[in-house]
Amino acid sequence: MSFQPLLVYCTCPDPDTALRIAKALVEQQLAACVNVVPGLTSVYRWQGQTETAQEVLLLIKTRQAVYPELEAALLALHPYELPEIIAVPIEAGLPAYLSWIETGTGA
Repeated sequence: MSFQPLLVYCTCPDPDTALRIAKALVEQQLAACVNVVPGLTSVYRWQGQTETAQEVLLLIKTRQAVYPELEAALLALHPYELPEIIAVPIEAGLPAYLSWIETGTGA
């Protein structure tokens, strides 16, 4: 693989926010595809308290070369003070799909 594909996780507070962010990332060619996964229950510590929230998960397919721009866009678009933005490398996958990620992200 000549490029590094990434899968970025990002939780959102509701379906409307998730869809707005997903569309913006794809339209800006910062992501080839964003899956919007509803029905997530998150349990976490925030400001000394244990919190529980219903959230929507974004699964963002992108590549390392555009990650800084993607992260900046997420921070600008996201309503959370500290959004979850976690990128993990995709080590293997269907070559044609991985190539599609590359061409779908402004390559």
